[in-house]
Amino acid sequence: MARVLMYCTGVCPYCTMAERLLTRKGVTQIEKVRVDLDQQKLSEMMEKTGRRTVPQIYIDDFHVGGFDDLSELDQDDKLEPLLAK
Repeated sequence: MARVLMYCTGVCPYCTMAERLLTRKGVTQIEKVRVDLDQQKLSEMMEKTGRRTVPQIYIDDFHVGGFDDLSELDQDDKLEPLLAK
């Protein structure tokens, strides 16, 4: 299974939906980086992704984007192959 990293906050409904979708796809471990607790991590996320919103999801080294991007990958049957690496 691929490594999943998610920049998130503690109160983001899209983060929760992304986690649920990934769990349904068999992901048992998500490395969560709470950007609401650490300003340095927020700056890191913005520098890496060019985005300010959460979640920002990585599958291995591939930047998926946010929940809408993750959901679109799933609808296009491209999420499971990424996770299966």
